[in-house]
Amino acid sequence: MPPSWAAPPWANQSSARELEFVLLGFAHVPSLRPMLSVLFLAAFLLTLLGNTLIVLLTSLDPGLRAPMYFFLRHLALVEICFSLDVAPRLLVTLLRPGRGMSPTSCALQLLLVLSCVTSECFLLTVMAWDRFLAICRPLRYGAIMTSRLCHLLATTCWLAGIPVALVFTIWLFNFPFCGPRGIRHFFCDIAPLLSLVCADTRVFEANVFVATVLVIMVPFCLIATSYVMILTAVLRMPSAFGRHKALSTCASHLIVVILFYGTTGVIHLRPKASYSPESKQVVSLSYTMVTPMLNPLIYSLRNKEVKAAFGRVCCQGSRL
Repeated sequence: MPPSWAAPPWANQSSARELEFVLLGFAHVPSLRPMLSVLFLAAFLLTLLGNTLIVLLTSLDPGLRAPMYFFLRHLALVEICFSLDVAPRLLVTLLRPGRGMSPTSCALQLLLVLSCVTSECFLLTVMAWDRFLAICRPLRYGAIMTSRLCHLLATTCWLAGIPVALVFTIWLFNFPFCGPRGIRHFFCDIAPLLSLVCADTRVFEANVFVATVLVIMVPFCLIATSYVMILTAVLRMPSAFGRHKALSTCASHLIVVILFYGTTGVIHLRPKASYSPESKQVVSLSYTMVTPMLNPLIYSLRNKEVKAAFGRVCCQGSRL
């Protein structure tokens, strides 16, 4: 352990609590805990409010029945699940430092985190493919993106993360954990848990790397390929209005992709990298707290149809 960082006294407590983990998120800045608690609580509430609003709008408004909004609704649901898994425990860690966490609770949180990350990767890929079909294959779009296919793709995205998460969670928690049970993170993740393992984890890390490439990098490459083809098709459009409309429907999705993949790749491609635990916490905040909060704003502020649907739903509510 570096000399510049001293473990809080509760990190080494044993006896009745020796089998519990203790999250040490932001333990290096104890004076900032009250302010961070307020900021993260506000971000959590905004995330729930914004994503719930997206779910309601895309469910209630008949103008948002396109496949793009169907997948956007599922993305919002994933973000809600992600936030409910991470944010409450983060707030407890800040407000009641030293509170123990059973191995079962830690494993369940890791399982849900891995599952949500995997589902979001696949959903963002499907959304990029949907935009590719809409812009590059407009005449065949309606025949390809049927309601049945949309439901099949959404179900696959939700279920695909479960086996991946189960395998790595069970495998990791079968390793022996030695020494202090203080996890230098604000949620149970693979990298901080690996630092507590007193066994050879090279095979596990190699498999994590392979899974990360398949789950994060392959979808990212597919998304990048889709957007290269979209850009090529847009540049061939004779109308400036058509080019602007096509690009505007993709801009929001592209921003979300950059935010999400830019941070998850850094963390999960090298789980035992030399980055400090404190820097990993800051990077992890990007895809666990910031991106879920910004997604509704990005999609709604840049989308006239969503804003129009919000106005229609509000008008109907006021008439009732």
